[in-house]
Amino acid sequence: MPCPTSHCLADSLVAHPFAAALDAVERYPYPTLAALNGHAIGGGLELAVTCDLRIAAASAYLRMPPAKLSLVYSHTGIQKFIDTIGAPRTRELFLLGRRVDAGTAQSWGLVNAVAENDDLQGEALTLAAEIASAAPLAQRGNKRVIRELLAARSVLDPATEGELLELRRGSLASEDFREAVRAFAEKRQPRWEGR
Repeated sequence: MPCPTSHCLADSLVAHPFAAALDAVERYPYPTLAALNGHAIGGGLELAVTCDLRIAAASAYLRMPPAKLSLVYSHTGIQKFIDTIGAPRTRELFLLGRRVDAGTAQSWGLVNAVAENDDLQGEALTLAAEIASAAPLAQRGNKRVIRELLAARSVLDPATEGELLELRRGSLASEDFREAVRAFAEKRQPRWEGR
């Protein structure tokens, strides 16, 4: 059965290893919780943001590196960050590509709570138990209402969506993207050429 969402179309541009996981988390009818016990970077951070709630270890850091890779990230992925932390913080995260520590991530709303490293598992389980103790009809219903309201705000006309997909496709085919991959493998700074 073909995927009906623009998310699937965007993910078809590359072999996105997290596409099935992202879709499953988004469509799961009950609240989901991500416990970040290390670093959440790129697709791993998008997977965490796809969850309803996030708790991070104090030593964790988060990062979106497309600016450092000459990569135009998927518009569906960026929309999740805008919905979570707003446009100004999403710009900072994607346009600078800096590491964000757990405390800053909490102040941005990127994570809901920060736990001491040794307490992360216990605090995550306590939060999960609290979620599980709530009324299931309300949990499922409220999650659906939130998801549908956010989705209704982010509908693009087909022409604009096509342009955004072409931007992503172009970035993946660019010499700068290939240079970023080589530079990463060689542990050096990339030499951008803008093509």
